[in-house]
Amino acid sequence: MVAVRVKPGAGRTRVGGAYPGPHGIALIVAVQAPAVDGRATEAARRALADALSLPAASVSLRTGLASRDKLFLIETPPADLAARLTALHEAGR
Repeated sequence: MVAVRVKPGAGRTRVGGAYPGPHGIALIVAVQAPAVDGRATEAARRALADALSLPAASVSLRTGLASRDKLFLIETPPADLAARLTALHEAGR
């Protein structure tokens, strides 16, 4: 599971940085989509998959549909997923 903090309505889509959220240290995902009708959640799912170099279909929401704090499940995670996430957490510093 990957904890994510979504920032909807951003000027551009960006993945990077860390946020101390309710599910642990969350990856910050800023998306241009507004927080309406699940559009920000879908944009965050796709942005996360792209940032991790994974197919979008391999990333699914597990919890947090109506919250900025979400948990995403990675189907068949790559062996270096932890390293990829660490790099993204540190990218926002």
